[in-house]
Amino acid sequence: MISPDGRFDAWQREAAEDGWWNEDEEAPATELIVDAAKSVITYNSSPDIPYDRSINPYRGCEHGCAYCFARPSYAYLGLSPGLDFETRIAYKADAAAILRRELARPSYVCRPVALGINTDAWQPVERRLRVTRGILEVLAETRHPLTIVTKSALILRDLDLLADMARGKRVHAAVSITTLDAELARTMEPRAPSPRRRLSVIEGLAAAGIPTAVMVAPLIPALTDHELEAILAAARAAGATSAGYILLRLPHEVKPLFRAWLTSHRPGHAEHVYSLMRQLHGGREYDSAYGSRQRGSGPLAEIIVQRFRSAVRRLGLDAPCLALDVAAFRPPLKLPKPPATTPQMTLF
Repeated sequence: MISPDGRFDAWQREAAEDGWWNEDEEAPATELIVDAAKSVITYNSSPDIPYDRSINPYRGCEHGCAYCFARPSYAYLGLSPGLDFETRIAYKADAAAILRRELARPSYVCRPVALGINTDAWQPVERRLRVTRGILEVLAETRHPLTIVTKSALILRDLDLLADMARGKRVHAAVSITTLDAELARTMEPRAPSPRRRLSVIEGLAAAGIPTAVMVAPLIPALTDHELEAILAAARAAGATSAGYILLRLPHEVKPLFRAWLTSHRPGHAEHVYSLMRQLHGGREYDSAYGSRQRGSGPLAEIIVQRFRSAVRRLGLDAPCLALDVAAFRPPLKLPKPPATTPQMTLF
């Protein structure tokens, strides 16, 4: 993955050959950064998103997916949306304690919270940090409903909590699958589980009684869109009961990053992909407008919609999404002690 300068930087770098490049060298190690957040619940009012709040335990993602729409967020931090996004991971070390305090506020109104929407809540570093596990424990204790989108097999570690929440109608899960082509996935999503492994995650979640959807995301024109029906069929066979899809999104730095990846790994597809993206967004390669940013518009977008609807009906992936139970929510009874503060010293 290339490491471009952020659009907010006051300077730009130019590459120069220094004789040190070794294509066989190992990938850089992950650097962990503590994110000293004052809150963990983020609220939104986006009309094309089916939730009004979310929790993201991590910033950045080790999966390293070339298309990730969350990459531009690193430019705001003065970091590269390229390599920094994959290797400098910020985590909310005290997320569970902060969440407990937020849920205990008298003004808090319970509604389903989306977990791990910006970056994956079960990315590899979660195995040892267990930030997401701590958040789940608080949500389970307070009977708070949640929705999940992940591509990680690590979610199966938490089946003990999730299965109990499912019995109380307090959780829905979705597993994202971009392609069934293992070779393509290995280069495009280098540190994410393989397509076959993700299908086994759907199988494991469904077997535990957790309502599970497949999210074909992102759907990439001229590269993966021909797999739409095959992905849906494979997910249905694994136990998925519903489905969705999201078109490739190319905001800000993602546009040149993904083009660079295509040029390197699928050079014959680059111009075709970007040409179709322009057809899907009225001549632009990305449209951030609500509604069209995830599905596109025009004849090509309508063809994709019709293909998706037809496959969903044929496969029986159109099961209604049951409403999650918010009435069972109980604010936490035991609050963590606030962090110690240094007493004010006298001036004289």
